Amino acid sequence: MQIETIEIENYRLFRKAKLTGLPRMAVVVGANGSGKSTLFDVFSFLKDALAQNITQAVARRGGFNELVSRGQEGPIGITIKFRESGGRLATYELRIATEHGRAVVEREILKFRRGQRGKPWHFVDFARGRGTAITNESAYELDGVEEQRAEHVLDDPSVLAIKGLGQFKQFRVVAEFRSLIENWHISDFHIGDARPSAEFGYAEHLSTYGENVAQVAQYLYEYHPTIFARILEQMRLRVAGVSQVEARPTEDGRLVLRFQDGSFKDPFIARYVSDGTIKMFAYLVLLYDPKPHPLLAVEGPENQLYPELMHELVEEFRDYARRGGQVFVSTHSPDFLNGTKLDEIYWLAKEEGFATVRRASASQLLQRLVAEGDLPGALWRQGLFEGAGPR
Repeated sequence: MQIETIEIENYRLFRKAKLTGLPRMAVVVGANGSGKSTLFDVFSFLKDALAQNITQAVARRGGFNELVSRGQEGPIGITIKFRESGGRLATYELRIATEHGRAVVEREILKFRRGQRGKPWHFVDFARGRGTAITNESAYELDGVEEQRAEHVLDDPSVLAIKGLGQFKQFRVVAEFRSLIENWHISDFHIGDARPSAEFGYAEHLSTYGENVAQVAQYLYEYHPTIFARILEQMRLRVAGVSQVEARPTEDGRLVLRFQDGSFKDPFIARYVSDGTIKMFAYLVLLYDPKPHPLLAVEGPENQLYPELMHELVEEFRDYARRGGQVFVSTHSPDFLNGTKLDEIYWLAKEEGFATVRRASASQLLQRLVAEGDLPGALWRQGLFEGAGPR
């Protein structure tokens, strides 16, 4: 799946915003308070709403009145246009309103276009717990076949239809889309969480907060030794002195990460190594995942890392995207931005209290300056990304 367009309406700072032409890797910059975290929270919101329901996802963000844009009554709207695995253009539309003081699904549509001019089939079309779904999706690819629909009623108007119907085999397209969102990874890595020991065993993917990094390291060591060896090689190149990393079990059945410094006889356990060492190792574990997440969103990857490592980190994110996981990164680092391409950069700026979205490649001035040899990060530092300066 590759997201091509994101439209957001009445979601906190985003009164009406649209990101178009999204590449495999998108880098978002902007001043503090311009909406970068809010943009990434849209991904988290959809994942929370799918795992629980709309009511709970809204409540986690302070309730509908706190989530809806200031001065607006709603509805809150999120629209995602994406290419699914077969190359077809699909659109998912979600509108959220309130009913008796409770957040509910006002409208939810999942539709796929048939060819360049074909009328889209609405695989799901629901409102407040009632709606219709395709019953002959196997005939979707056949010319001249009309869609057939059946009515369905969900138990709760705050439950997403893609969750309710996606549990059944006859709704394959819906189930695939549901699975994509369930496997999105929105990183909120906390170094403090990665330092303590973890329960013995292994985990295949790094968690949102990174507290299972030792378990993932153990999994890679046992089941993907070639990948683990590559991670160690990158650690040696990027962190001075590190010659070995291991996940060692303790007597009481826990795992601790131990980092071997070639200058010392005994290794250091995770709680005694630098923040940058822990973070670099966690990022490598994340980015070298044998099965990339369909979407990876990371805020501020430059924190605790040397500026000289930014260009290489950009390449790691870009390689992850090439392997199949679309990447969204927000940054305050000119050094990180210097490693990106102009058509990968979007910037946020505030106008009349709300966030607007601009694409760097749409600026003729920026295009000309980059063509002449200027780097994007340097141009951003000079204030040429209007309204998104680092100061």
